[in-house]
Amino acid sequence: MRALPVRLDAVLVQAVIAAALSFAHLHDLASAAGQHGWKAWAYPVSVDLLLVAAWRRLRSGGTKAAGWCWFLVALTASLGANVSTAGLLDLHAVPAWLRILVAGWPAVAFLGGTLLAHDSPEPEEASVVEETTVSPPSAPELSVAEPEAAPPSTPSVPPALVAHARKVADDHHARTGTAIDTPTLRARLGVPMPLAEAIASQLT
Repeated sequence: MRALPVRLDAVLVQAVIAAALSFAHLHDLASAAGQHGWKAWAYPVSVDLLLVAAWRRLRSGGTKAAGWCWFLVALTASLGANVSTAGLLDLHAVPAWLRILVAGWPAVAFLGGTLLAHDSPEPEEASVVEETTVSPPSAPELSVAEPEAAPPSTPSVPPALVAHARKVADDHHARTGTAIDTPTLRARLGVPMPLAEAIASQLT
């Protein structure tokens, strides 16, 4: 079997590179703030997961306020780590306030992820629940037979129009030797087909 060619998307490659760099910066900052070993690796994972959860809330079509709030919180944490590890902060002498922020981040990430995952149901789900619980069963509707359409009435024909049509019919018979048919009569008189049929019925 032939292997399918792999198509590299430039945007996807750029996203992977940016995510890897941000991941490394968060790890370095957490390690410098006293979170060593596996804990230093858990910090970037928690930030990325909070970003993904907030982005899914924004794309879901539900309440967007919570999604934007936690998206900005996670984005601030990621950008803060990127800026801090860019040479503006001495990682060998991390200030106490930054150690406090890093130590308190797991609680913030847990709160945001919990609120995003267990918030109010989506509008469609809520409408289904409301419809099934609040709406009482409706009584069966009685079918009402529609009144039968009245047969179309034969249009009345003025006597003068009948006389004119008779002259047209006689002229046609004199020229062709055959009786005039209804479509030809309608075309010669310039009247609708129902009226032409009513006139033809009075000519016979």
